[in-house]
Amino acid sequence: MFTGTDDDTMNVTRVAGDIFRPSPAVLIRAADAALTGIRVRDHVRVRPGIYAPAGEWAGLAPWERYLARVHAYARVNPHAVFSLESAAALLGLPLFGHPRHIHTVDVGGTSRAYGDVRVHASTDDCDTVTDAGISATGLADTSIALMRVLPPAFGLAVGDAARARGVDSEDLQTLADASSARRGRSTLRWLLPRLTRYSESVGESVSRAVIEWCGFAMPEIQAETTVEGHAYRLDFFWRTARVAGESDGYGKYSGDAATTTAALIREKQREDRLRRHLAGFARWSMADALQVAPLQHALLSAGVPLVAPPRTPLLRSVAHNPRSH
Repeated sequence: MFTGTDDDTMNVTRVAGDIFRPSPAVLIRAADAALTGIRVRDHVRVRPGIYAPAGEWAGLAPWERYLARVHAYARVNPHAVFSLESAAALLGLPLFGHPRHIHTVDVGGTSRAYGDVRVHASTDDCDTVTDAGISATGLADTSIALMRVLPPAFGLAVGDAARARGVDSEDLQTLADASSARRGRSTLRWLLPRLTRYSESVGESVSRAVIEWCGFAMPEIQAETTVEGHAYRLDFFWRTARVAGESDGYGKYSGDAATTTAALIREKQREDRLRRHLAGFARWSMADALQVAPLQHALLSAGVPLVAPPRTPLLRSVAHNPRSH
């Protein structure tokens, strides 16, 4: 599935600084703690010999804890080349929950597992990126590898994120065609033609999969329309039915109280104008898309037409990522 660490068999891109996401918690070696008088019993053990302050650890989201685990493993295994979710965490690609395993590659060796680590061996060629002494498979290779193994709606979010970061669809197709891996070929055939660089959030990508599998007509994404002299861009637009859909991301409402209030007022005015001029308007959250039924109800209530029967097995795959806790 992947290449390993021998530069003669890999296309290696050496870069430095600000490529990988840093550890979200301070990581302390047990040996350094002993020298400086830090009591590691007041810390959380991230992996043998590596600790993090308990207060910092308690405040981390699951995917942030996973990123810290990857950095901790890099501290004790500096020659590792990370792949799959481990590379995605470093590169800032979407993660879903707290991945179970640390993933690395080893060219010419054998696949093996120990503890929470999975080492993958392959003869396929790929690019790697090295930043501040840590190495991982590149953006395109990491995306293709994850799209093979994740539930399809989550794979769509990963592929969209890579496209938004400048990865060409042709490059992804070339990687898929050249790989000797058989796993996930049918998934890639479904995913690759659907990837877009215009999806602005994980929620939008997952929603797009759910919309198709529910049997709804497919919308335009990031479509522009003008109402009452205001130009608006819509997450989803069913132009023939004159229905708009919005996948809510709450980051736009973050900030101090005054900023948040102003943003909420602008959004309410925007929605009111759209509702006055469209036949229907639907709004939902990422949680609604993952549960399927709330998104389905919102679209039916707004008047989005059904054009195909639901694909129930695929809809069930949205609720759970078996690769994460």
